[in-house]
Amino acid sequence: MSYPEAVAPAEGLWAAVRDSIRGEPRDYTTGAIGRAVVLLAIPMVLEMSMQSLFAVVDVFFVARLGPEAVAILGLSDSLLALVFSVAIGLCMGTTAMVARRIGEGSPAQASVAAVQAMATGLAVSIVLGVGGVVYARELLMLLGATPELAQNGRVFAAIMLGGNATVMLLFLVNAIFRGAGDAATAMRSLWLANLINIVLDPMLIFGIGPFPELGLEGAAIATTFGRAMGVLYQLRQLGNGRGRIVVRWNQLSLDPTIMRRLLRVSGVGVVQYLVSTASFLGLIRILAPLGDTALAGYTIGIRIIIFVLLPAWGMGNAGATLVGQNLGAGNAERAERSVWFTARCASGFLGSLGLIIWLSAEPIVALFTTEAAVAAVAISCLRIVSYSYVFWAFGLVTVQAFNGSGDTTTPTWINFVVFWVVQLPLAWTLSGPAGFGAAGVFWAIAGSQTLLAVVGVTMFRRGSWKAREI
Repeated sequence: MSYPEAVAPAEGLWAAVRDSIRGEPRDYTTGAIGRAVVLLAIPMVLEMSMQSLFAVVDVFFVARLGPEAVAILGLSDSLLALVFSVAIGLCMGTTAMVARRIGEGSPAQASVAAVQAMATGLAVSIVLGVGGVVYARELLMLLGATPELAQNGRVFAAIMLGGNATVMLLFLVNAIFRGAGDAATAMRSLWLANLINIVLDPMLIFGIGPFPELGLEGAAIATTFGRAMGVLYQLRQLGNGRGRIVVRWNQLSLDPTIMRRLLRVSGVGVVQYLVSTASFLGLIRILAPLGDTALAGYTIGIRIIIFVLLPAWGMGNAGATLVGQNLGAGNAERAERSVWFTARCASGFLGSLGLIIWLSAEPIVALFTTEAAVAAVAISCLRIVSYSYVFWAFGLVTVQAFNGSGDTTTPTWINFVVFWVVQLPLAWTLSGPAGFGAAGVFWAIAGSQTLLAVVGVTMFRRGSWKAREI
């Protein structure tokens, strides 16, 4: 695919930053790799920052309602993480397939793949939503909530799970944009969704102005509505005919062949992230007997960690797009060099943030809670996990690179070994028999993420992903 010289980006770092935010069209299969990474990564990092901002904004306001409300938020988030796993798994196949078709110079086929992805995600979200609404209380108790806590949190959980279609589509359509190399549009959809959430959260939680005081449930409504507006913006961009990928009315039909191919890649991807997410549900189950204080501290700490990590996830997404498009263009060597460059950038970024968080853990946590016991747990979480950030970056980028090539099987096995064979038994041993309590869980997280980097880099160097066909 070629682009007119009139929109070719100017030279220089600041010009690259400007062009990346604007979403200037570009062929990512040629030219300097560093520039390609910058053009893709900046909007993807900002997109992921906006995604993590949902979590931080919610816990910032909900913390004012007390430790019980934060514990409910953490348990409900653990349930919603299963939805995230399915959505992210579908995103893997979607990004890989769209990127490969774009690299091959077939944008019409990329649009057909996009339609199949959205249809699949919508069908799955309906099933998950109905189950979540009907069994919200039981699901909370399954994670270790007391009957009283589950009863108080069932409405919040039902709203979040019942509105999971907004999560599913927000993730999937952005995966379509990223695969096409249009990271700027994906970024803008999250900006809109977050702006609405930030404005509505305090109004609906505390009853500001004409809005009713809905407490915890207000946070669920604000978040779901904000995401829904982001989805409407995405659909408008897909259909307006001016983007890098366009879905037309005559393409709104199911194609069983493409859908089977998508599900083959995405199905393993869903399992991959279910393996990862279910392990974090296991961590919640290990922490639950330690009480609401431990759960609330972990919830605050892990939300701050997600806020830090998701921008690096954006770098991993940039690497995945470059892998998909360059494999489509028949340039596996350029795809591999893109991954190593991205991984080094992500490691430097996360390493710097890890040092800042370790030094500033106390004032950061003070923004979210005044409960001394809760704060102590959150600070411990931040400082212990920050030791693994430099390594975490390499694991994150290499796993995303596998997914971008269409090889979702290898990282699935890596996740299973690291999180189930190592992390969960280690967390249980350190927190219980070894007597470290909640800190034992945090050390298990840091250790397993370091191991993930070692295994991910080792497997990626073997190069089997270069021959993957999708």
